[in-house]
Amino acid sequence: MKLIKAEIIAIGDELLYGQIMDTNSHWISQQLDLKGVKVAHKTTVGDNRNDILDAFSQAEKRVDLILITGGLGPTQDDLTKPLMAEYFGCPIVEVPEAVSAITEFFKKRGREMTPLNTLQGHLPACCEYVPNPAGTAPGMWFERNGTYWMSMPGVPHEMKRLMNDFVLPKLPEIFELPVIYHKVVKTVGIGESWLADLIADWENALPDHIRLAYLPSLGQVKLRLTAFGTNLIELQEQVEQQISLIFPRIGKYVFGYNEETLETAIGKLLKKSGKTLALAESCSGGYISHLITSVPGSSNYFQGSIVPYHNQFKQEILGVKAETLEKYGAVSEETVHEMSEGVRKIFHSDFGLASSGVAGPDGGSEEKPVGTVWIACAGENGTVTKKLQLTQDRLLNIQLTGVAVLNLLRVQLSSDDK
Repeated sequence: MKLIKAEIIAIGDELLYGQIMDTNSHWISQQLDLKGVKVAHKTTVGDNRNDILDAFSQAEKRVDLILITGGLGPTQDDLTKPLMAEYFGCPIVEVPEAVSAITEFFKKRGREMTPLNTLQGHLPACCEYVPNPAGTAPGMWFERNGTYWMSMPGVPHEMKRLMNDFVLPKLPEIFELPVIYHKVVKTVGIGESWLADLIADWENALPDHIRLAYLPSLGQVKLRLTAFGTNLIELQEQVEQQISLIFPRIGKYVFGYNEETLETAIGKLLKKSGKTLALAESCSGGYISHLITSVPGSSNYFQGSIVPYHNQFKQEILGVKAETLEKYGAVSEETVHEMSEGVRKIFHSDFGLASSGVAGPDGGSEEKPVGTVWIACAGENGTVTKKLQLTQDRLLNIQLTGVAVLNLLRVQLSSDDK
């Protein structure tokens, strides 16, 4: 079965200037993937005649389906319609049905129809008119030499209406579509290259119809398995079999699958064990508390947090000894050890987590450069600490600290579960 490839062309200077985020392409990609169509290319092009025509030409050479968004407004800078007519070599003509639909659209909203709006009902003679119930710019469907084209407005809710009403239902009519199945295995606590070395022989032995992609993110690495075939249930079973083969090697790093987040996984572990959590955040400034409380139902296991940014409050609230701070400093194993035990005691929680570090960009020293962070997890079986050597970027350091602290707790919860 042939793999059907698509290209998305997003038109508009505002996309290149960064004034508007191209959420359309992201959404279209998701919908096509569900239909078994592979998005092979995404092209963003400004409101320039030559660039748009070149984008059309390149796309037609390499894919089966071309989806275009933007450039369909009534003003002179909206070039998509006249350039599609030029590209396909046909005139623009009045489409009475389209003009009537636009007129009715304005009438229902009590707005006056202008000559420019009337022109929106004039379309290339070689296209199929696709009604747009959500707006005034019709969709345009073309076919040439086995390649199919759809031009849609850039307004997201209008584009989605045309995709759902016309494009997606039409795909099975014109293509023999394969089944594509994805499963994402989420890991934490191991770098991409180390993970790749660990599973290299398994990766090399994967069947031809199952592909692996490494998707690194902040402190995490996702393994995406993608299977191609004709039977969804068979593909799901085959992917699960492959995961079971590799799990004994990587299981200690796996925290979830697909859309599951680390904070959601932590919540499940805490609920399952009936344990509670409290936080003492210095360098992370409440960020980890935000992650924990972003999960619905976190009140079942989250007791509370303290952000003792200054040493005075590490002493007065958490009970960190003055001699500890004087001898070792706020950014030290000894200090986070006492912070984690102090916050656990204050909130009567099963676990106490703590962070203290030099987030940057200032404040570092030769002994403790920017990016030096200490974290700790106190529990009934003792206190575990860890030193992190992070980056020069303050926000990145806070985010990476959050991942590391949550993973420290995950490891303790997983150990207690055994």
